[in-house]
Amino acid sequence: MSSEAQNTHESAFLEIARVSKAWPFEEARKLVERLEKEGNPDRTVLFETGYGPSGLPHIGTFGEVARTTMVRRAFETLMPGVKTRLLCFSDDMDGLRKVPTNVPNQEMLANYINMPLTKVPDPFGEYPSFGEHNNARLRSFLDSYGFEYEFASSTQYYKEGRFDAMLLKVLAKFDEIMAIMLPSLREERQQTYSPILPVSPRTGHVLLVPLIERNVEKGTVTYAEPETGEIVEVPVTSGHCKLQWKADWAMRWAALKVDYEMAGKDLIDSVKLASRICRVLGVNPPEGFNYELFLDQEGKKISKSKGNGLSIEDWLRYASPESLQYFMYQAPRTGKRLYFDVIPKNVDEYLASLTNFGKQETKERLGNAAWHIHRGQPPAEDLPISFALLLNLASACQAEDKSVLWGFIRRYAPDATPENLPKLDQLVGYAVNYFHDFVKPAKTYRAPSEMERTALADLASRLEVLDGQDTAEELQNLVYEIGKAHGFENLRDWFRALYEVLLGEAQGPRFGSFIALYGMKETAKLIRRALAGEDLSKA
Repeated sequence: MSSEAQNTHESAFLEIARVSKAWPFEEARKLVERLEKEGNPDRTVLFETGYGPSGLPHIGTFGEVARTTMVRRAFETLMPGVKTRLLCFSDDMDGLRKVPTNVPNQEMLANYINMPLTKVPDPFGEYPSFGEHNNARLRSFLDSYGFEYEFASSTQYYKEGRFDAMLLKVLAKFDEIMAIMLPSLREERQQTYSPILPVSPRTGHVLLVPLIERNVEKGTVTYAEPETGEIVEVPVTSGHCKLQWKADWAMRWAALKVDYEMAGKDLIDSVKLASRICRVLGVNPPEGFNYELFLDQEGKKISKSKGNGLSIEDWLRYASPESLQYFMYQAPRTGKRLYFDVIPKNVDEYLASLTNFGKQETKERLGNAAWHIHRGQPPAEDLPISFALLLNLASACQAEDKSVLWGFIRRYAPDATPENLPKLDQLVGYAVNYFHDFVKPAKTYRAPSEMERTALADLASRLEVLDGQDTAEELQNLVYEIGKAHGFENLRDWFRALYEVLLGEAQGPRFGSFIALYGMKETAKLIRRALAGEDLSKA
């Protein structure tokens, strides 16, 4: 392609991107407008995500980084040449307010309530502090996935003086900040609230105490020690004080000049308050949007301290990081349940997005999750077998290792090998893990009704005489034909019977595809075993 043609192509692509309705592009356009209003389009744009390491990182934490990265890449597409940074900020100087229920040594942790998280011993005994342990868990995954980010510790930023200038400004604007915060608090809390929290020189606790005096010229605050009543004066700088989190959030935005940060729907009011405080400090608050919260299987909000959601490690035992990104891309403003049962569906939908990408025009591609997951260059993947089908195969043959599944796969797709299809090999490993941990323990076989028994026996007889050359589509038609012949008015009832009687599950893939993969003779044996009641003892 000539340079002129290349420029024309890039210009056309940019025009399409500028009107794309994909949510990362809609968010990126806010930043384009922000720079245009400033009249400073060449400066570095700062994206931020926040993490409170009071509990182990969960997928919601990862999701915020993944989604922010998608907006960042969309912005870079709209504004080529403009530099960007992503800062993952850990609020690890916060005081430990309660003991998480999903960690060991809880009695020990109870002795460190109100201590900064970077001063609380690691209950796992692996790092100098609990805050550093949780930071490391998050960074390990972000690094393994290849996110481009800078990690920031609140403890370091406070103690190294990076916030000092803005902390002094908070002290100077104390009354204006109080006027913003007090109406949002309960009457009882209003009596003791202070946006500036002293760190006790005696105990090391982050204190929730009212201030007795503020000295703007000296840059200090005075308070009474809760246990002794001693009057203590400390600087607001260099880590001697910590801000309440809403004021802290605003101060950080102002000090670092953050341009974009998203937050959960439960923080809408907090964003509004922090934005007002940020303006009082003389800086425009960042752009962003409020995403819907993740819920557990019971519809309850996922909590780090309760550990009632999937961990990052949980998902990666059963599926790829890319499938997790796919889950994060889809409808971020819609509430979604995040538990183990959603994994297979998201794996197959992610793979379908890769397959569709090569067939789409530019406009459709920019709305395809694969574009945003892979920075516009997704791999060409067209695997011969879906994850759902692999799970049913694992279920039928009780697979405990990958080699068993590969034996069936090679017969179904003779050219397929772990070496030439490494992504499929990964899926096989995930399928074995998922079957072992979730499918196998939950299997519930039932005996067939008389009508089902007759139809199943007919299907087994028909499969036993086939020569093995029938396609998945032909086998699917055969299953349909037998269902109709045996009086199933609703063929869904027939297919449900196949899954419940033969596989001990309520649903499954296209049964013709299953037969083609598992084998016609093997499927016939599976039916004969079920008719003999051999699986009912496993119910």
